[in-house]
Amino acid sequence: MDAFDFRQQLNLGLAFPAHPLALTSSRKLDERRQRALTRYYIASGVGGIAVGVHTTQFAIRDARVGLFKPVLELAAEEMNVAAALAASDSAKAETTFSNHLVRIGGVCGATAQAVAEAELLHELGYHAALLSLGAMRDANEDALIAHCRAIAVIMPVVGFYLQPSVGGRVLPHAFWRRFVEIENIVAIKIAPFNRYQTLDVVRAVIEAGRDDIALYTGNDDNIVADFLTPFRIAGKERRILGGLLGHWSVWTKRAVELLKRCRNADATPELLRLGAEVTDCNAAFFDAANGFRGCIAGLHEVLRRQGILEGIWCLDEHETLSPGQLAEIDRVYRTYPHLHDDDFVATHRDEWLK
Repeated sequence: MDAFDFRQQLNLGLAFPAHPLALTSSRKLDERRQRALTRYYIASGVGGIAVGVHTTQFAIRDARVGLFKPVLELAAEEMNVAAALAASDSAKAETTFSNHLVRIGGVCGATAQAVAEAELLHELGYHAALLSLGAMRDANEDALIAHCRAIAVIMPVVGFYLQPSVGGRVLPHAFWRRFVEIENIVAIKIAPFNRYQTLDVVRAVIEAGRDDIALYTGNDDNIVADFLTPFRIAGKERRILGGLLGHWSVWTKRAVELLKRCRNADATPELLRLGAEVTDCNAAFFDAANGFRGCIAGLHEVLRRQGILEGIWCLDEHETLSPGQLAEIDRVYRTYPHLHDDDFVATHRDEWLK
């Protein structure tokens, strides 16, 4: 694995797409299109990629499915290829992406499962584990902290506040205050879709004086506002500098541009208006009107329209678009043409699909 300081990179503020899963109509892994997705993200100029997370579908871990290791391996292989190309003198002038992509892999389940997943990530050369606690809904705070410490012994950890409506659990300020005392915590993805709970995390990090923990938004409903907000508590100020977002698995070229524009920026009417537009698109993609039931299928639909995915199939055959969601995606496509990257995808899609 390359020896670059990924912690330093995280604290610069990066764009991470949450990698989807490409399936055939028989709901088997479509390796060609899975690789094409990774190539799309790299070509878009992202700073890293998150694999094996909610957008990749938690069911990849099911023994009957058996896709957790294969999708991690495919993404790692494509990032290795990109790194080799970017490092070569002849290719540097032709590439716009970095050979230093931060690699994050999802880890979930009870402790035995989470430890095994973290060990696999470490073996495959991933830099950090995005640790979901959704499977430990009934565990008390002491058990949760012990669980987090067990993973942090194996590899650096990115905390994950996942909203309860898609499998997370409520995690109060008291938990986060103890969590940030764990030495090997390198970042936190704040994704409760709730302003009170977002503040719980930021306050805990500031109170602990952990300037080395990078703050990332996962609040797909509030992306721009999160970047524009200077959080000041007890005279200390922190900013959310990057994003690790399911929303950024689509229209990714524009997402990278958005982050550059918003990182450490002051709020202006123009940026606030842009934030509302991004949130409106997210409502369509994530199926907010129906409790996010169609969130993964909605992202697949955008990628299908662009020709990267063949269809919108999910591992669960009942997981698909909700009634009215297709019309909503049509609407935001018409309303916000400046937010999509269809031309960029059309130009490069065939080379990604080789």
